[in-house]
Amino acid sequence: MSAKVSAARTRVGKYEMGRTLGEGSFAKVKFAKNVETGEFVAIKIVDRDHVRRHKMVEQAKKGRLKEDEARRYFQQLINAVDYCHSRGVYHRDLKPENLLLDSHGVLKISDFGLSAFSQQVREDGLLHTACGTPNYVAPEVLNNKGYDGRTSDVWSCGVILFVLMAGFLPFEGSNLGMLYRKISKADFTCPSWFSNAAKKFIKRILDPNPVTRITIPQILKDEWFIKGYKPPQFDKEEDVNLDDVDAVFNDSKEHLVTERKEKPVSMNAFELISRAQGFSLENLFEKQTGLVKRETRFSSQRPANEIMSKIEEAAKPLGFNVRKGNYKMKLQGDKSGRKGQLSVATEVFEVAPSLHIVEVRKTGGDTLEFHKFYKNFSTGLKDVVWKTEENTQELRAENK
Repeated sequence: MSAKVSAARTRVGKYEMGRTLGEGSFAKVKFAKNVETGEFVAIKIVDRDHVRRHKMVEQAKKGRLKEDEARRYFQQLINAVDYCHSRGVYHRDLKPENLLLDSHGVLKISDFGLSAFSQQVREDGLLHTACGTPNYVAPEVLNNKGYDGRTSDVWSCGVILFVLMAGFLPFEGSNLGMLYRKISKADFTCPSWFSNAAKKFIKRILDPNPVTRITIPQILKDEWFIKGYKPPQFDKEEDVNLDDVDAVFNDSKEHLVTERKEKPVSMNAFELISRAQGFSLENLFEKQTGLVKRETRFSSQRPANEIMSKIEEAAKPLGFNVRKGNYKMKLQGDKSGRKGQLSVATEVFEVAPSLHIVEVRKTGGDTLEFHKFYKNFSTGLKDVVWKTEENTQELRAENK
């Protein structure tokens, strides 16, 4: 595919390339626009020469580990993950590429760029940001209904163990839809060279139901796991300034009611794709026919502060009390409906310097009353709304 370079933008095929959303050692993720449909996407660009220079292709061909060797590394991985969880940190992107070995063969976990802190869980006790590497992500993360960071990390550890022992991934598909369907059903087969104990153990980890999935305390007692196991010995901990730790994660504090952040949270590529109407991961797991939507979203090219002000202006005349902080709002109705008071949460996400996505979801009350509210509410937002989720869906239908 050839690239056409213009004075303003670089165009690759039908995609107009924009700003860089993220950058790793061998690849970049860029914001892009489909010039034919107007849809926004995230595109990952891999430096092939860089990959060849570092002989990454050859490294992928070295094959599987023997079961005892894989178990030894897995034991260290579980010890490290258990330690993170005991400190309230959930990694959320565990995969072989993020595991390092020191000169003594001791395993280390790296790249905490997608990690979450225990303070980031919502009122339901769950995390809600879909992130990670698709082949290693737990089913409940893809469902976009909230997940426990501990159980999702355990799932990723199970995928890693499978890869170490098999030399290939348990879940693969020709496209993301097929891949996610396999993950949601835990549709995998252990190779014949796995021992029976290993097969049984891995199936307990790769349980698609997070409630019945094996936990780390149970892993530490498993027959296969404890063979040759040496409990970890930690050096005496140095005093850590918790103010510095809190500062790293203070963006996520739900209880703040004063707006102190300079700009909204940036929506990562994985989450942007998962929330897109045309690629709703939730649609892969359950039929939506007959269900009434409890949330919607729209995009805006206006500044975030202006969007927040317009939301507040539109909500108050409709009889809603407003609490705001960190580019989030909680709207509480002052009247009782069929299922109590209607309550709505909104949040502004930045996907590019001049583009924001606003999520509006019902958190309490009747869904039909939420629809009626949104119809009136959106009228007051016409100055800031660029495209609604419904308009995007209609445009896509017209282009088919």
